[in-house]
Order: sequence, then C-alpha cells, then structure tokens
Amino acid sequence: MPRIRPGRVRTKNTNRRAPLLLSTMAAEDFNVRPAEVKSIACPDCRTWRRIMGNKVLKIREHCISDKVAEGEKHVMCPGSNQVVIVDIDVRRWQAKQDRLLRYAMPQENRRASRQFYKPLPAPPSPVSRIKAEVTLESTRQSYLAHRKGCTRCVDGQHCTDGGVLARRYVLALNQEPTRRGAREKQERQERRTARKLAEQWPAGRQRQWAKHGGEAVETANNRCAERVPGSVSEFRGTQVPLVPQDVEAHDRRQAELGKQYVQKTSARSAA
Repeated sequence: MPRIRPGRVRTKNTNRRAPLLLSTMAAEDFNVRPAEVKSIACPDCRTWRRIMGNKVLKIREHCISDKVAEGEKHVMCPGSNQVVIVDIDVRRWQAKQDRLLRYAMPQENRRASRQFYKPLPAPPSPVSRIKAEVTLESTRQSYLAHRKGCTRCVDGQHCTDGGVLARRYVLALNQEPTRRGAREKQERQERRTARKLAEQWPAGRQRQWAKHGGEAVETANNRCAERVPGSVSEFRGTQVPLVPQDVEAHDRRQAELGKQYVQKTSARSAA
C-alpha cells in the first residue's frame, strides 16, 4: 500500500485573509480524516481542493477557469493559499459523518453492525405434561384421543404417555363423587345467599319496618337527632305542598293554557 505523504507548501505567501475556521463551515464541506488526504470545498469557487502543509495548512493554489488548456486566460482564485485552522474534534466529526453516510445508503445495502438471530421456538409439550383444569370429561377425552392416535397403546398395554393419561383418568374417576358433593354444596350456599338477599330488599325491609312499628321508630329518631328545617323526618325528607299557594292565580293560569290549547287544535284542524 503506497504511503500517503503530506502536500508540500511551495510558498509562504497567503491571501492575507483571516484564517478559515473549520467550525464555521458545514461538516460536509471538508475532509480531515487521519488516513485520507485533507481536502476542502473552496469558499470562493466551491470546488474541492487539497489542503497543503503539516503545521500551517493552506488551500492549494488553483485557477477559477477549468478550460485553460483550451486557450482561456489563467485566473487565480481568491481562495488560493487560504490559511485553514482545524478547531474541531476530528473524532467526533468523523463519527457524525460515518453516521450520515450510513443513513444516506440505500436500505438494501445497509447492514447492522451486529447480527441478532431469532431463537427457534421450543417444541410444544406433550398432552400428558400440560397442566390444565382436571375434570372427568377432559381426562377421558385426552386418554381416548391418545389411544386413537398411538400405535403402541394396544389392548391393555400403554406407552409412557398413555400410562400417565390412564392413571390421571382413573384418579379423576375416583375423585368425582367428592368433587360432585363440593359442587352441590357450593350451589346450595349460593342459593341460600341469593334467598337472603331477596328477603332483605325491599320486602324484607318492609317486614322489619312493620315489625318494629315504623311511626314509633320515626318519632323516637326525630327526638334524638336534629332534623332539616321544613322536613317531616330524615327518612321522608322535605314535605312537598299538595295544593298551590294562590288558588285563584292557579285557576286563571290553567284557564289561559286551556284557551291556547283550543286555538292550536283548531288551527291544526283547519290546515
């Protein structure tokens, strides 16, 4: 591999401008990677030029016109011999540029830095090892399904899984009376609880109120507790008036509403 030598500065002249700081330029307008030739996009002519020197970095002299060989006049670019100062963190800049390059690549060319392989799914457990709700019917169906598909379970002989299913079915068969008694007991308890709730509300409450003398209890409660002003008791709430306060005004209002109703009915019938 050929050795990359730094560019030789053939003159000490500069363009007498202020040094160009890389921190003031866009990150994609220069290349200062350690293993590559330093280059920069000239701020004046916007063409890529080499950066010369080891300690004092300058933009190499270049011409504005690219057709000098065809007879055009050689015009020096004002950006030639421009002093460049690297005032950035090269490692951080390089990491950012690498990330931008990865994002700019087509999706089909991208590749993760580390490959992750999806593990293979574990084989399903046999029926004899599945822990589910054990009932007489479920154990019977599991045993019959295994006997139907297993070639080694013939007559009274069983394979390993067939023997486990057979013992499970026999155990469920022996426990069925106990399980049935517990289920009937639970059903009786639920019916008893439902009956108690039905007796408590609302018929049960009414019987309790009639048994203990509702008016007497209400009167005693009103004596020992403060009541809301205008209420008969805290059970009944505020007493609602049964007749209007101004009977004559009420009658006049009812007569006016009746006349309006007759007018609306006659107008609808005429239409």
